[in-house]
Amino acid sequence: MQYKTIIRIIGLLIGLFSITMLPPALIAIWYNDGGGTAFIQAFFVSLFIGFWLWYPHRRCKEELRTREGFLIVVLFWTVLGSIGALPFIFSSQPDLSWTDSFFESFSALTTTGATVIVGLDSLPKAILFYRHLLQWLGGMGIIVLAVAILPVLGIGGMQLYRAEIPGPVKDSKMTPRIAETAKALWYIYLLLTISCAGAYWLAGMSMFDAICHSFSTIAIGGFSTHDASMGYFNSPVINLICVFFLIVSAVNFSVHFAAFSWRGINLKVYFRDTEFKVLVAIQLLLTAICFFTLYFYSDIYDTPEETLNHALFQAVSIATTTGFGTDSFNMWPLFLPMLLMFSSFIGGCGGSTAGGIKVIRVILLLLQGSRELKRLVHPKAMFSIRIGSKALPDRIVDAVWGFFSAYALVFVLCMLALMAMGLDDITSFSATAACLNNLGPGLGEVASNYASIGDGAKWVLVVAMLFGRLEIFTLLILFTPTFWKD
Repeated sequence: MQYKTIIRIIGLLIGLFSITMLPPALIAIWYNDGGGTAFIQAFFVSLFIGFWLWYPHRRCKEELRTREGFLIVVLFWTVLGSIGALPFIFSSQPDLSWTDSFFESFSALTTTGATVIVGLDSLPKAILFYRHLLQWLGGMGIIVLAVAILPVLGIGGMQLYRAEIPGPVKDSKMTPRIAETAKALWYIYLLLTISCAGAYWLAGMSMFDAICHSFSTIAIGGFSTHDASMGYFNSPVINLICVFFLIVSAVNFSVHFAAFSWRGINLKVYFRDTEFKVLVAIQLLLTAICFFTLYFYSDIYDTPEETLNHALFQAVSIATTTGFGTDSFNMWPLFLPMLLMFSSFIGGCGGSTAGGIKVIRVILLLLQGSRELKRLVHPKAMFSIRIGSKALPDRIVDAVWGFFSAYALVFVLCMLALMAMGLDDITSFSATAACLNNLGPGLGEVASNYASIGDGAKWVLVVAMLFGRLEIFTLLILFTPTFWKD
């Protein structure tokens, strides 16, 4: 294990991450509403830590192997989540404990969107902007951004990219060079963010709200600048814009790249992609169920248009693991909140900014189940699993089953830990689901925020966030003896 090289890289990345403290400081100066001092302090502390780690090992440039790649990714997220807590610790508004500061930082960076802060409308603009900036950086994965520039520093990036990109198939690249792949991902990401911010602004948001909400929309994070979330704006047009960009962000970014490549625009790529079609079908089905249940079996909303507005928004927001809200969906008939919580386990497509198990894995699980049924009828027949016209090797199907088993195990252990700490069953289930799926809002005590639960429960949920963001195996592999053997 190349420990000195790993320490050097982490030091470099912390130094780069310290730059993210400066834009909020400028926001504080622009709006003159306080909060800038905390970011200046955090900038110098994080810069010092990065320099302290990098300088003694600055000449260590050994080639990275796969194991080092996994370790760097895990260290990167845990260390940056900790460094990201510094502005919350130094800030007097909001006045957060150490546990709450770490919880808020990890929730932002992993794009979970669970918050312990109450009174967002009265917070300094710098703090609000910083929360959204963390989500935006975490959405695509800061590692991918770092991979685009690490070759300049003499560090190979393929091992980091394989460990970071979500989805069951991690060997494919959109371009021949890994740095070019990372840059392509970020160009798409940046273009979507600018488009989303512009659409929000034209629909009536202030420029500040438009930028912040575009960050959390494209990152599928769910943080808002207001306690009422998207319900604050009370605008069906804004809701539709949000729904559109949430679905776009939940699509595999390699599909976006193929559809808008240098060869020209080819929208047929989307309709040839099985995962995209299943994603859209899931959103339409959930919306229809929510609409008909709310319209015919409850009297919460007065008109069909209002019912459809809330049903569509909440279905897409929860199913894509975003967590925005236009209303308290936990006040709906219990069947619907539970249905939407279960839908968050599916999440978005592989290679997107969404959380959850991913649509492609669910498709493979269903195809494998169908194959086993066929084998019961025809024991000697040979059946292959296909996505479109492509037959998949059994190793991919085996990996999906292994992932699903590990996902279920981590979920059960986290939920039992929360119940052991005194949380009720609904709160324990929904909080675990919300954090493991990087969703955010839950039910019971965590329906609006996580401020009321104990510190021990918050640390359990921080671990769940990391497991969800790193797709279980990237973190779980570090607990195996084989990983540490040379």
